[in-house]
Amino acid sequence: MPQPTKGPRLGGGPAHERLLLANLATALFTHQRITTTETKAKRLRPLAERLITFAKRGDLHARRRVMRIVTDKTAVHLLFTEIAPLMAEREGGYTRITKVGYRKGDNAPMAVIELVLEPVNPKPKSAKKPAAAAAPAAAPVEEAVVEEATAEEVVEAPAAEAAEEAPAEETAGEDEAK
Repeated sequence: MPQPTKGPRLGGGPAHERLLLANLATALFTHQRITTTETKAKRLRPLAERLITFAKRGDLHARRRVMRIVTDKTAVHLLFTEIAPLMAEREGGYTRITKVGYRKGDNAPMAVIELVLEPVNPKPKSAKKPAAAAAPAAAPVEEAVVEEATAEEVVEAPAAEAAEEAPAEETAGEDEAK
């Protein structure tokens, strides 16, 4: 179990904070984006990402661990059947927090926390030493392929030339017979 945070809790005691974050996670999975205060969004992010990681595993034990926190069965069903398959290719960073200004009544800083549902675009690996080591290893493989292709062409070429010569001889023989 993760160690509880030190300092003031959101709203009240630790039990109230746990329930508040569970309700925020339920709303996030149900609506895919919610507007809340920056502090609550920052506290919700690690919890939501851990629950999505459990959902990506997809087994019964993971479902039961998620059900300990999120007690709404429809939200858990949405998480496991719709959200987790969309996050299958993504290795992390399932949520995005965007600051949207200040609340009118008490001037609290507000933020939108949303699920990142766009498909992931893998970045090309840009490591100088491994890329240099991979280039020489790839070159002999290409040369071997070229050598095999030329050997096949050499074998096929005489057969193709013989096939071309044979019809020419037959037509020549037919012309002489006439």
